[in-house]
Amino acid sequence: MAAKVSYEGVEVGTELPVQSFPVTRATLVRYAGASGDFNPIHWNEKFAKEVGLPDVIAHGMFTMAEAIRVVTDWVGDPGAVVEYGVRFTKPVLVPNDGAGAVVEVSAKVAAKLEGNRVRVDLTAMSAGQKVLGMSRAVVQLG
Repeated sequence: MAAKVSYEGVEVGTELPVQSFPVTRATLVRYAGASGDFNPIHWNEKFAKEVGLPDVIAHGMFTMAEAIRVVTDWVGDPGAVVEYGVRFTKPVLVPNDGAGAVVEVSAKVAAKLEGNRVRVDLTAMSAGQKVLGMSRAVVQLG
């Protein structure tokens, strides 16, 4: 695959389409099985509360993976992401109410770099709180 977005076609400030990602307890159980991370704070409400959390929380790596989808969907090639990093600022609380939580992700081109690369800054929010900080990706464009 190759990036569908051309370097010449973007400017600093170009906004990527905003996406919302639903997260339910079932989502977390499936992710635990795929990742091997069966920490009970991600599926057992009683345990999560016993360790001081207000509720079950989404896996940080799951949240990070959902957020980068905004970039990979935009560029059209997951392999075009050459760097990606975040800081986990707040947990995504996932209530057992049938609806769960939603992570809303926006992103924009923050810098044009050498070699047809751009830096994309992402903002991930859930329940009105920023859940990822310093969320940045470097993307190789065509």
